Amino acid sequence: MSTASAVRKDLPLVIENTPASCSELFIPDLNGITTTARKWAKDNSIKPSSLDTTRVALVQIDNQIDFCFPTGSLYVKGAEDDSARTCSFIQRNADVITTLVNTMDTHKCWQIFFESLLVDENGDHPAPATMISVDDAKAGKWKISKQAAYAVFGDAAKYMALQRHFVYYCEQLEAAGKYQLLVWPYHTMLGSVGHALVPAIAEVCHLHDIARGSQTQHEIKGGNPLTENYSPFCPEVLTTPDGKGGTMPIAQRNATILELLLDHDVVFFAGQAKSHCYAWAVDDLLTQIKQKDPSLVSRVHLLEDCTSPVIIPGIIDFTDQANEAFVRFRDAGMHVVKSTQPVHEYLSIG
Repeated sequence: MSTASAVRKDLPLVIENTPASCSELFIPDLNGITTTARKWAKDNSIKPSSLDTTRVALVQIDNQIDFCFPTGSLYVKGAEDDSARTCSFIQRNADVITTLVNTMDTHKCWQIFFESLLVDENGDHPAPATMISVDDAKAGKWKISKQAAYAVFGDAAKYMALQRHFVYYCEQLEAAGKYQLLVWPYHTMLGSVGHALVPAIAEVCHLHDIARGSQTQHEIKGGNPLTENYSPFCPEVLTTPDGKGGTMPIAQRNATILELLLDHDVVFFAGQAKSHCYAWAVDDLLTQIKQKDPSLVSRVHLLEDCTSPVIIPGIIDFTDQANEAFVRFRDAGMHVVKSTQPVHEYLSIG
């Protein structure tokens, strides 16, 4: 995009967000932040979002405690630094960002990617980071726990239906060419502290909302026990065997968030993890906007220093897959930028 004729200046930071504070558990003083935001808006002549002629969205993928705190159950190494840069980016560019969108990974105990659902021939559950192939599922190396059907459906008689779905699910994942089923440690459990947004992120979102007269949008994803939902746009698998040789739906695409983002002229992405939820979200968006209007791809800007890949030391490292995804996104016409780069260098903001 062309450089704006009048060079804007970044807004001053009013909330300091070091990596330390971005991994600190606290309850934000939202009443105090409200007062700060109104004074900040007045002192810097920040106009309401409703007056924006160039509409800009920032999508934050799963900036939640379990992913972003070193003590979180599925900590993404470096996420606290990513959060700090995101907080600073929002403050410096609050007069440019029209809408903030936070996706929130949301789980319960019995889901297809948790150890609770699966057992081996001895009745033992798989360890976190266990990879399950189609061959494993078909051979019965892993199968559905006897307790799972009641937990998922409230009906123990549906055990065989759930077992068929498990095999079918593994087949669908591999057929899509993304990955095999991975058993994740319990994370972002609904109602837990780990499910909550990073407090520093929540604090800065409130600052933006008050200063700009905007409303942060929250997209809940991941609660369907029969499928993963890395992307807010679409679950990984949409159907299940119907027991009659066909399939029936278990989930659907989220058209609402797609339309929300396409109502903006520029869409930034930040959040976790670069190799999974972030990558699949961007990949899904790329697929859908190509079908709708390929020219829309150029609206997307990826903040490459506000996301990190999943690395489980000694077990698995998804860095290469994350980097390959970013190359693919850049080649498709998306912009890969740093949060520290002044936006006027690559955007024309009206």
